[in-house]
Formats: sequence, C-alpha cells, structure tokens
Amino acid sequence: MLADIPFSFLVFFAATVLLTFGLFAFLLYKSGFWGKKTVIFSTILLFWIILQSSLALNGVFYQNLEALPPAIILWGIFPTVLLLLFILFSEKGRNFMDGLNPIWLYFFHIVRLPVEWTLYELFMFGKVPILMTFAGCNFDIFAGLTAPLIAFLVYKNALPKWILSVWNGICLCLLANIVISAALSAPSPLQQLAFEQPNVAILYFPFNLLPTFIVPLVLFAHLASLRFLFKTKTNLY
Repeated sequence: MLADIPFSFLVFFAATVLLTFGLFAFLLYKSGFWGKKTVIFSTILLFWIILQSSLALNGVFYQNLEALPPAIILWGIFPTVLLLLFILFSEKGRNFMDGLNPIWLYFFHIVRLPVEWTLYELFMFGKVPILMTFAGCNFDIFAGLTAPLIAFLVYKNALPKWILSVWNGICLCLLANIVISAALSAPSPLQQLAFEQPNVAILYFPFNLLPTFIVPLVLFAHLASLRFLFKTKTNLY
C-alpha cells in the first residue's frame, strides 16, 4: 500500500468502491435482474474486486515499472476491454444491455463525484499529477454533477435524443481524457507526462480499482445508454 495516506482517506475511497458496486447492483435490480441474476452478477463483480486487490497487494506485480506492457494494463484493464467487446458484439451481451433501466444508467455516473475528489486528494498527497484533477486538465466532474439532473429529466421523458447523445459524447470525451492522462503519467516505459509527480497511485491497492473496476463500469454505462438512444425511434428518450 501507499505510504503517507491517512486511514480516513482509505476509508473514503473504500466507500467510493462500495458505492460503485452498490449502485451497479441496484441498477441490475431496477432493471428486473432481481434474485438469482443479481446475485450472480454481483458475485462476479465482487470476485473481480478481490482478484485485482490481491494483485495490487502482492507488492511487486503491478509495481514492476519495467514491464511492457505494464502489468496493470495487461491483467487489469485488458480483460475488461475484452469483456466490453463481448457484450457489445454478442447477442446475449446486447440483450443484457437492452434490458437495463435507462434512468439508473444515467444516475450511476454520480460515482464520478467521489472519484474526482479522490484524485484531488491523491494529488495533494503527491501520488498523482495535478493534470489528473479538476484543478488541472480533468473536467470529468461535469459528468458527476449533471448526472442526477439528466437522470431526473430522463425519468420525466423531457429531453430529446440529441441532447442525451451530446451529453454522453461530452462525458465520454472527458472520460477518455483522464484515462489517457493517467496512462501517460504512470511510471512505466510508456510514460510521457508528469515526470516530476507521476501517477503512482493506480499501481497500489486500493487505488488500482479506479482503472480496473470503476472506470470500466462508467464506460459500460455510457455504451449502454448510447445503444438505447440509437435503438429508440422517437425524438424523446
């Protein structure tokens, strides 16, 4: 684990992970995946959290700065990319996406608020560069701040599809910005940014769960929302 991180802040981030897990489980419940199906999906997510935590707590696996590709990309991020591709291009995956509740898909993005605060605090502790925070070049907090309003307006069926498409597009660009910034500022052979204060946090437990657990679920929520928009034939959601 990282040194010089207060226990209270570790508890805060643990609560953020639990919030992400809980909101996604609740999304499944509100989508009709109740009972056995919700338990199965939740168990898979819990297994992934435990696996990624174990790899980070190993002390040398993700912290090998000479590995190419970096271990966290190969064993933490790449598997989630494969899973997302399977969901997008398989019939069962698309049916799963189509069954999700659109209101809670939008509300799910509220998790980006504590994530942004986490990144800012990590910068203050010297564990990530300022460019990864809302004080620098990361404006992903916009998604978290607007998510409850967007979800409410979707509930009221008060927004045209083009506005929702623009919102998803902007928020996807903001997500891509922080992901690219994080990747290029992490200490590895691929590092191109922030050499004076690199992004070391994502290599250590529990903050490795940011790119390996929270970000993939946020990306999935956008993809499912956009699929729903493209399938809807009316001008309103």
